[in-house]
Amino acid sequence: MSGERPARVLVAATGGVAAMKTPFLLRRLREAGYQVRAMASARALAFTSENALAVAAGSAVATEESWFVADGAALHLELARWADLLVVAPASAASLARAAAGLAEDLLTAVISAGAPRVLWAPAMNPEMWNYPATQANVARLRGWGQDFVGPEFGALASVTEGSGLGRMSEPETIVEHVRYHLSQKDLRGYTVLVSAGPTREYFDPVRFISNPSSGKMGYALAEAARDRGAKVILVSGPTSLRQPWGVETVRVERAEEMHQAITSRYQEVDAVVMAAAVADWRPAETASEKSAKKKGPQTVELLPTPDILAELGRRKKSQVLVGFAMETVDGLERAREKLRRKNLDFICLNFPTRTGSAFGGDSNEVEIIFPSGATISSGRVSKRAVADKIWSLVRERLTGREKEER
Repeated sequence: MSGERPARVLVAATGGVAAMKTPFLLRRLREAGYQVRAMASARALAFTSENALAVAAGSAVATEESWFVADGAALHLELARWADLLVVAPASAASLARAAAGLAEDLLTAVISAGAPRVLWAPAMNPEMWNYPATQANVARLRGWGQDFVGPEFGALASVTEGSGLGRMSEPETIVEHVRYHLSQKDLRGYTVLVSAGPTREYFDPVRFISNPSSGKMGYALAEAARDRGAKVILVSGPTSLRQPWGVETVRVERAEEMHQAITSRYQEVDAVVMAAAVADWRPAETASEKSAKKKGPQTVELLPTPDILAELGRRKKSQVLVGFAMETVDGLERAREKLRRKNLDFICLNFPTRTGSAFGGDSNEVEIIFPSGATISSGRVSKRAVADKIWSLVRERLTGREKEER
């Protein structure tokens, strides 16, 4: 959410063992830059403590006991007006039922009835309760009123007799992703974008390959940022250990040729492409069908070039915005400018892999953004998510400019 102040998130814990995770959610939200406040039902405080919530939130916790005080202030009205988003985590079956009935008999439902602008529920209950027809009817009714849900997820449940099932509350990190989505400006709504991410692997035999240390984090940050800003996102990903982003169409590939096919086959349906993948430049001329035995002495391997995906996209470009990445250890600006020109890009992002904090696998990055005019913008060392948002803002400017030209 843009503006002079950070977005405000009110987190409400209702009864359930998952309330033990609520302090961790509050901490993650503060780390993400949000202002947070917490409130808790009496049953939630059987599983977590008021002190734990207050320390994590950095402020006093709103409880049933603090609802009405002698000075006549109405806490439910104040909280509803303060919050940009209300997150109910964990959300019990009983809290869903009371909210769907339109009641205002406790602090949570009173805040909702008082006009909390947006509500995000993170349910936690056993699978039978989640699948009970009344619970599903309540969920459908709340969705119909514009309220949203994150989870529940399949996983281990609290009771030793339950084992695993669909009913586990989403992890705090996942809930933060959904909060970010709800509080982001949707300036890419109506656009379809494609992002490539991660390395490729070019195999000598079934177990040996050429690759690089790319983690895919930059590409995944780009995909998540575009999703949060309202775009339809296609993510073409090489092998990574990253969790698949929700709300994103993810196409998994291994080899450069597979990535080439996946991207070029979708090129005509997208408005913008950001190529953040570290595609191998070479592949073995031959790939053995069985693991090659170790041999004494030097071995010679013939290598052939892989498809230059970005160059092909540049040749085929019509109205798309096309962005590339360059990773150089020497003569970075000169080489990046040449790549920008040769591949017909709208701009290029130059990485510095040997600089501290900008290497493969980290959560931060530092890029120099270079334009055909010769102008440059430095991101400084910031999170990969911040770099991603900067890139999409520049892409948005170019999409808007081309629409004006067409009119």
